[in-house]
Amino acid sequence: MAKQFPPIFRSDIPLLDADRYEARLTRQPRVNPMDRTRYRTIWISDIHLGTRGCNADMLIDFLDHVDSDTLYLVGDIIDGWRLKKKFYWPDSHNDIIWRILKRAKRDTRIVYIPGNHDEMFRQFTGLNFGGVEIRRSAVHETADGRRLLVLHGDEFDAVMLAHRWLAFIGDAAYTTLMRLNWVVNKVRGRLGLPYWSLSKIAKHKVKNAVEFIGRFEELVAKAAGSRGVDGVVCGHIHTAEMREIQGIEYYNDGDWVEGCTALVECDDGTMEILHWSDEIAAREERQKQPVKLERVKGDLEQAA
Repeated sequence: MAKQFPPIFRSDIPLLDADRYEARLTRQPRVNPMDRTRYRTIWISDIHLGTRGCNADMLIDFLDHVDSDTLYLVGDIIDGWRLKKKFYWPDSHNDIIWRILKRAKRDTRIVYIPGNHDEMFRQFTGLNFGGVEIRRSAVHETADGRRLLVLHGDEFDAVMLAHRWLAFIGDAAYTTLMRLNWVVNKVRGRLGLPYWSLSKIAKHKVKNAVEFIGRFEELVAKAAGSRGVDGVVCGHIHTAEMREIQGIEYYNDGDWVEGCTALVECDDGTMEILHWSDEIAAREERQKQPVKLERVKGDLEQAA
């Protein structure tokens, strides 16, 4: 008997029914095509749909302003751990799923590599649903011929492998920090201030966290080297990074809870990390330029 793809814990929100999502859509894309940037490949991960920590508004803005030939969803797209404890699924999370499925309909290749928080979808590895390929891992070839291993990264998390109960305790503490991060940025938004990641600052100030991140990156790079590839792309630790480790190119696409980042490949194979809060700030500054020029023009006319 063929496997049937499950709903997201509730029958009226099917995962891959684009028409149903479109019927529920609350935010239609209203972006000038000239404002969209095309990349050869995009990697995003750790969205954590189904939690209050998911920065849905910023991710919707990202999806409305970029296109690509291939989109990799590198795990923890849906947070099954939190959804099992308490169901939370606002309209904005439907809007994100709809935008991803629309890309598949437009012939964008979409590869979904489930992580530890959405591990319930790993049982469907090798299958294709609605144009979304589900894989345990993948090997991506860049435009300049490099081979990159793509995987979520929880395979190398010693805490996750050896002491699963500790991982759940850590998840609870992390969720509390995410809620505080959400409150802080709600206040900053009302004050007209840009997005700021409280948890990201905390992570870089804690010595143990810094040491864990460094060790994780080394383990991932070593494993990639043993598989004969040129580099590796992962997520999992919510820390965007690109650097060379013992001859292996290490890339982490970050997350959409804290840093709001994506990894992209340009047509020539060049790799770049996009910090979307910075991209929004730069776009808003560009939009102000015509207004500033008009004001200068008006002042010159009055002076004449």
